[in-house]
Amino acid sequence: MRRLALNAVALAVLVVTIFPVYWMYLTAFKPTRDIQAATPTFWPSSPTLDHFVTAVNAPGFWTFWRNSLLVTVAAVLLALVVAMAAAFAATRMRWRGRGAFVVMVFAAQMAPWEALLVPVFIIARDTGLLDSLAMLTGVYFMITLPFTIVTLRGFLAAIPPELEEAAQVDGCSRLVAFRRVTFPLLAPGLMATSLFGFITAWNEFAFVNVLIIKDQDKHTLPVWLSSFRDVFGTDWGATMAAAGLFALPVLLLFLFLQRRVGTGMTAGAVKG
Repeated sequence: MRRLALNAVALAVLVVTIFPVYWMYLTAFKPTRDIQAATPTFWPSSPTLDHFVTAVNAPGFWTFWRNSLLVTVAAVLLALVVAMAAAFAATRMRWRGRGAFVVMVFAAQMAPWEALLVPVFIIARDTGLLDSLAMLTGVYFMITLPFTIVTLRGFLAAIPPELEEAAQVDGCSRLVAFRRVTFPLLAPGLMATSLFGFITAWNEFAFVNVLIIKDQDKHTLPVWLSSFRDVFGTDWGATMAAAGLFALPVLLLFLFLQRRVGTGMTAGAVKG
C-alpha cells in the first residue's frame, strides 16, 4: 500500500508538471476554431501545421534563432572553461582567501540577476556596447558562471586527488595529469552544468530586452515570442507553435544528456 501511494503521488506530480507542456503543443496543433471554442478540447479534431508555418515564416525567425544559439553556446562554453579553472583552484590548491572566494561565489549564485539590469545597462551604454551580441554573451556568461563553479567544484571534490598524484609520479605534469585523468571523470558534471547553463541563457528575456534597443536584428528568440501579439489580440496558435519550437532544442538536449544529468547534479549538490 505504501508503494502504491508513492506511485500515485509520483503520477499526480507528473501530470501536473507535464500538462502545461502538453497543452502548449496541443494548442499549436489545434485549428483556430478549436482554440477559440467556448468548450476546451483535449485532442485536436483535425490537427494542423498552419500555426508552425506562421511561426517559421514570421519576420526574423532564423535571425533570432541564430542569435540565441550563438550567444548561448558561446556563454556556456566560456563559463565551463573559466569555472573549471576556478573549481580546480578551489578544490586542489591551498591559498589565502579560498574560503571567502567560495562564499562569494555562493552569494553571487543566490543574488537576483534582475537587480543588475540598471548597472549593466549603464556599463553597456558608457562603453558603447549597447545593441551588441558580445555584451549579451558577456552578461549570459556572468549569469551562468557562479552556478557552473559551484557544481563543478562539488563534482571535482568527489574525484580523489590521489589519481592525479599517481599520474604525476608516473611523469605527468600537473596539467597533463588533470587533462588525462581528472577531466574524463568530470564528464557527468560538465554535461549537467552545460545543460542548466544552456537553459538559463536560452530562456533569458530581461537583459536582451534592455541591452538591445535600436538594432532589432540582434534580438533573441524570447523577444521574438512576443511578436505574435498585436492591437487585435494574441494569435495563440502561432504563439504556442513558436513556444514549442523555442523549447525543442532544450528538450532534445535534455533527452540526450538525461543519463548524465542526474549523476552530475547529485555529485555537485552533496560533495565538497
